[in-house]
Amino acid sequence: MKLRDAEPRDVVGIHALIRELAEYEKCGDCVTNTIEDLHCHLFEDQICRAIVIEHNQAIIGFALYYVSYSTWKGKCIYLEDLYVQEKYRGSGYGLQLFNAVKEVARLGGYKRLDWQVLDWNEPAIEFYKRQGAILDPEWVNGRLYLD
Repeated sequence: MKLRDAEPRDVVGIHALIRELAEYEKCGDCVTNTIEDLHCHLFEDQICRAIVIEHNQAIIGFALYYVSYSTWKGKCIYLEDLYVQEKYRGSGYGLQLFNAVKEVARLGGYKRLDWQVLDWNEPAIEFYKRQGAILDPEWVNGRLYLD
């Protein structure tokens, strides 16, 4: 097992895991992000970053995050996705990825780490609760697609 920052050679593997995640979240046809776009966003425009976890030289999980901003707190990190392939869940890999993102936030002086979890995803909800997370029922998520 190896945990590290994503490199350009990882984009195809990360993209494949993004597609797996979409299937798991019952929205396999929702992914319009391409391998080329992901590469550009991670390594050229640098609007997001990723950490990967490898097992036998294959990427089996990733955490993708970016800087967000709170008018109350200042700079924050938004964890867009944390995903570990099903056969590797329960082995501590998700926790290692989550802790790596928390460490990025701590070292960078970020004030908060935010993410979303689907209300039916009990394993993920329990995982985050074990990390001491507050799952806030007060805020309603808003979204507007610009496609």
